[in-house]
Amino acid sequence: MTAWRAYIVGSALLEHRLNRELQVAHGLSIADYEILVSLSEAPDMQMRMSELANGIAHSKSRMSHQIRRMESEGLVRRQECPQDGRGVLAVLTEQGLAKLREAAPSHVQGVRDHMIDLLDADEQKTLAAIFSRLTDHLRSLE
Repeated sequence: MTAWRAYIVGSALLEHRLNRELQVAHGLSIADYEILVSLSEAPDMQMRMSELANGIAHSKSRMSHQIRRMESEGLVRRQECPQDGRGVLAVLTEQGLAKLREAAPSHVQGVRDHMIDLLDADEQKTLAAIFSRLTDHLRSLE
């Protein structure tokens, strides 16, 4: 129970802190940032909306709402999927890429300050192994 409670409180506080830092410094939520990162790493800086939602553990409806908002800010755009007329792609815009490049250094520093640098190398490896196993297990249930 101690481990569970420490995880619940610690992860909530960490996400809140990182989200706040991104909001104050760059006008982005942590969810916006994760979408920008995912698109920047995708071939042609675009992904099917369903694939993007699955990759960052958002529901399809939440992803649609978030992309709509980010589209109004010029960070992404939507387009039909050429291989499947029913599919929709989220595409990173130049403005979105610029925003990501602006925000990345301070976000990475925040992750280091509030988590990574607090752990030694063995703890980092253990944490990565634990959450990789947890993610694999939960994804296998979908």
